[in-house]
Amino acid sequence: MYTSTISPAFYDTDGLGHINNTRVPQWFEAARNELFRIFTPDLDMKKWQLILARVEVDYLGELFYGRDVEIRTHVCKIGNSSFTVLQEAWQDGKQAARGKAFMVRYDFANGRAMSLTDEQKGMLEVHFKAEP
Repeated sequence: MYTSTISPAFYDTDGLGHINNTRVPQWFEAARNELFRIFTPDLDMKKWQLILARVEVDYLGELFYGRDVEIRTHVCKIGNSSFTVLQEAWQDGKQAARGKAFMVRYDFANGRAMSLTDEQKGMLEVHFKAEP
């Protein structure tokens, strides 16, 4: 599991006084950087090997400005050429959101999916957590 801490900025809030729902998917994407490094260690876009096939987010409670948010990032499924990332947003000991990102290893030059290597699968397995 990877964890990262977000300190919500004032501009993350909306007119209702809580964190806008559009920010959570952005925080989740930023928290996937360590998984991205498995495929592109230097994060050089010219060597990129992943595409995002789908993302879903469930909002379980409100998040607020002025209090840190912990993003927990796990891998919950590993396939032949794809893997699923399970992420959670926690604030004040309460889970406020969870989401999944469906990632595919992709060959941009040939326009097709590529199999995950055994090494990549092994590195992803280190962060495995079964879905709740």
